[in-house]
Amino acid sequence: MEKIAQMALLADFYGPLLTGKQRNAWDMHFEQDLSLAEIAEVEKTSRQAVHDLLKRTERILLEYEEKLGLVQRFISEREKLLEISGLLAEINTDDFAKDSALKRHQLIRAKLEEILQEL
Repeated sequence: MEKIAQMALLADFYGPLLTGKQRNAWDMHFEQDLSLAEIAEVEKTSRQAVHDLLKRTERILLEYEEKLGLVQRFISEREKLLEISGLLAEINTDDFAKDSALKRHQLIRAKLEEILQEL
């Protein structure tokens, strides 16, 4: 997975566990795309201090993931749901003997699409 996407997922899942200072620096760097120098200017500190804070924050997020595995679980479950969605898409109206079965199928597909949209 691309590093920026991985960092975004880690922050989405574990961001609330960070300190305000860590969250703020993380947001400025990864969400607002500010450079280390720009963040240092805003925070009235050195570029090196910002760099160290971001590296420490990244290490903390990776440790949370290593221990809890929420991001990996999310990715795995999303892949399974996408596979199920693809299999359901291959079913057509001729595959059903009763209208009630077709309606259940359509309801299942709609619910699955709703879940995928929320992810």
